Amino acid sequence: MKKILALILLAPFVIYSQQLPTWNPQSDKLTTTDWLVKPVAIKAGAYQSADKKDLIFYNGLVKRTFRLSPNVACTDFKNMSNGQQLLRAIKPEARITINGTGYNIGGLYGQKENAYLLPEWIDDFKTSENDFFFVSYSVSDLKPFLNRKTKAWTFSKKQPSGKILSFLYKSKAIKNVLIRVNYELYDGIPLVVKWISVENASNNTITIGNIVNESLALVEEESAVVGTPEQMKKQHGIYVETNYAFNNAMRYDISDQTTHWKTDSVYTSQVNYDYKTPALLEVYPEKVTAVEVKAGEIFKSPRTHELLMDSYDRERRGLAIRKMYSTVAPWTTENPIFMHLVSKNDQEVINAIDQCKATGYEALILSFGSHCNMEDTNAANIKKWKELADYAHKNGILIGSYSLFSSRRISDEDDVIDPKTGKPGGAFFGNAPCYGSKWGLAYSAKLKLFISQTGFDIFENDGPYPGDVCASTSHPGHKDLHDSQWRQMELQKDLYHWCNENGVYVNAPDWYFLDGTNKIAIGYREVNFSLPRENQKILNRQNIYDGLWEKTPAMSWGFVPLTKYQGGGPEAVLEPLSEHLKDYEQLMIQYYGAGVQACYRGPRLYDTEKTKQTVSNVVSWYKKYRDIMNSDIIHLRRADGRDWDGILHVNPQTKIKGLVMLYNPLKERITRTIKLPLYYTGLTTTASIREKENAARKYTLNRNYEIDLSFTIEPEGYTWFVIE
Repeated sequence: MKKILALILLAPFVIYSQQLPTWNPQSDKLTTTDWLVKPVAIKAGAYQSADKKDLIFYNGLVKRTFRLSPNVACTDFKNMSNGQQLLRAIKPEARITINGTGYNIGGLYGQKENAYLLPEWIDDFKTSENDFFFVSYSVSDLKPFLNRKTKAWTFSKKQPSGKILSFLYKSKAIKNVLIRVNYELYDGIPLVVKWISVENASNNTITIGNIVNESLALVEEESAVVGTPEQMKKQHGIYVETNYAFNNAMRYDISDQTTHWKTDSVYTSQVNYDYKTPALLEVYPEKVTAVEVKAGEIFKSPRTHELLMDSYDRERRGLAIRKMYSTVAPWTTENPIFMHLVSKNDQEVINAIDQCKATGYEALILSFGSHCNMEDTNAANIKKWKELADYAHKNGILIGSYSLFSSRRISDEDDVIDPKTGKPGGAFFGNAPCYGSKWGLAYSAKLKLFISQTGFDIFENDGPYPGDVCASTSHPGHKDLHDSQWRQMELQKDLYHWCNENGVYVNAPDWYFLDGTNKIAIGYREVNFSLPRENQKILNRQNIYDGLWEKTPAMSWGFVPLTKYQGGGPEAVLEPLSEHLKDYEQLMIQYYGAGVQACYRGPRLYDTEKTKQTVSNVVSWYKKYRDIMNSDIIHLRRADGRDWDGILHVNPQTKIKGLVMLYNPLKERITRTIKLPLYYTGLTTTASIREKENAARKYTLNRNYEIDLSFTIEPEGYTWFVIE
């Protein structure tokens, strides 16, 4: 490898590449396997064309072709499920600014018609002397992004598999800077993950800005003679997500900071008279304009996940996105049963651990307002919480605590500096600490020390870094405004990476899933938990229904205030638990039946033997059907208080293929017959279905993979069916 690197540094254009199998044109046919129902047998691989001009990256579901000479250019990006060609024109493989000068990485020039691209045109395309030029490529087995370690119950224990293709580039103009454009292709899913790395092999510091790690000239979604980019649809044949997202929205599309749909002025044959069609996708963090990379350091861009879509159906698109998370971030399938304890003293922690063990709970989280302070790293505090953690572990219970970062004021010296005023303030939460301040750097260090020395298994991070920029030039963790967002983001990610690789489960309200966090709120309005319990039951089912279109059940947590929370009278709370046992049980059934853990927040899980037995029975029921309840959800009918509502869990890979949860909000008994869609269970002709633990009945599926399911539900009650 050293010899190869030396050769690369010395010679302007050296092609050193692996020998790849030759592409078989017969492979260029659409797959007949629905990858969301049945595994695809073809594995990810790289091939060379018969004339050796092209490299083909292919896994049976997606095909991406690269012309290798005179420079690398992506010439083909095809969905093998429906045959859709996504590309209409060639763009650079990436763009970057180094020391104030912009460079294209790869790419070819000379395409005159930009509405479509014909293979026979490519041989006539040229290069630019100012670009970074292709030197070599390598293909290797995919390595996990994080070396995940888990202590919690998890649905998927396997690591992702596939191949990684890396193109190496260098420039005549700027010496000793090596750029790698990396493509990861995953087995069994139409997903490509792209990222670039910049290695400073010089003896001097370089400054990187405006790093565009993806630029795709995509076919437009619609033709509009007039209209602005905002008025026109974006490309729905591809879903894009990066690991550079924050906003406290608890949804990726609002949290995204990198996806930019732009117009393309060289696309002169588009229908729009003003060339305003948003047909150019570029991926870059907009507020990262100057990051210093010291000699010997490697800068890595955000990771762009490009998932090809074959349908406009909301359910199918959601299933594909959920499959992406469970594939690339398997830690999102971890889902321990936890209690949110509000404690005033150590004895209450011991009592809660005992109650968790007695009822089948698996974890205890010290909630906000409790007496645990993870920022206190003095020996006495560490000793106390280690003893409590040891007691929890002795009883088979995971333990952790809450810590607040962003929505608090620390000091003028440590807070975010507003670039408009030069004073503290202007942050997402008004006043907030800068992660690059002395306090911010110490915050991460203290948490790692506390968790390591106490043996805590869970970290609930409220108000994580929300994307604030900081104009301070004296904070040790960043240089100035231009790199402040990038450096703070890296500090937050470092903490989450450390947690993930040390078996520490992380709840966080921002979208850091692709950097190691496990769970986020399902989405709710906190003041709703001050409403009467009757309202809460319907609202919670609405939250579950609405929050699980693009999140798996394990990625979400809900909320059940056992004690008073932000107001409300006796009709809003469950304490005393034994006096509101029916509501307590149904709230548990709704969440566990959806596979969603709720924060049962209060001082205890039960107050009487009858309450204890009720909690134990629900937890035992959930554990019996845990695999299918943690599987994908098909949305049947949203709760509206007027008629039945429900969801359907599906999994074609497990013995139980489906589980239906149905609810009756009315104060009268109902009998209904519904069309139950069973396509995503994998069943094709017949289904064996039983209500609860009763005898099974065989049903014949119609041509739409549906059955007619009849059921009766008591007033304000529920029922469930198992499908095999």
